[in-house]
Amino acid sequence: MLHLSAKRASFIGVFAALHVILYFLSFGLWRNWAIYLEPVEGVILGPWAGFFAAFIGSVLARAIKPIDLWMFGIVAEPVGVLAAGFLAKGRWKPVIVIYAIMLAAYFIHPFGTWLPVWTILDILLALALIYPAAKLSRNMFGENVKLLPISLILLSFVATVTDSLTRVFLLIPAGLYNLFGWTPEAVYFVFIEGAIGSYIEDALVVITSLLAGVPLLIAFKKLLNLKIL
Repeated sequence: MLHLSAKRASFIGVFAALHVILYFLSFGLWRNWAIYLEPVEGVILGPWAGFFAAFIGSVLARAIKPIDLWMFGIVAEPVGVLAAGFLAKGRWKPVIVIYAIMLAAYFIHPFGTWLPVWTILDILLALALIYPAAKLSRNMFGENVKLLPISLILLSFVATVTDSLTRVFLLIPAGLYNLFGWTPEAVYFVFIEGAIGSYIEDALVVITSLLAGVPLLIAFKKLLNLKIL
């Protein structure tokens, strides 16, 4: 048990450091590059250790280099990893609960019916993919490694969109737009611009997971006999 705890703690430290590094390497791609780490982080560490690694890394990165919108990343990135960790264990119900609460709060808010529906189509698609992603991902490290790419693609998409959904929740239902003094027109503009960027990021994360995440997980499996920490 002590050995497992030490290994878990070391992995949390490694991934927290990676969050900081990716934050400082980021340039011009909307959210910072830590989002490309979220799916693999959730798979390797599991939901709760992954959540804490992402939270520690996100807080440290923004403490070293503060930004105006710091509160979005330190909440959304850990929640994205949390979703990936649950899906990797085949647990779809907690992720459904996250989506149900945040989407219900969004649509109850007046902005939820005012803002265009096309801006959250990826969120609605991710909601539909939660169950199949969990069912496929629970055997991610089974004998049939051919399932790994499609499992990681689905898991990565849902995890990344969960990050987006959390940011939407913080901005609209949680009312952070009031904290920033944004008018409804400003929120509309930011939301439209953010939705376009988010769709591009969804695709980039899926491609990154396929090209880099799959080989990385296979390597971890061979070196560490990886299942889920």
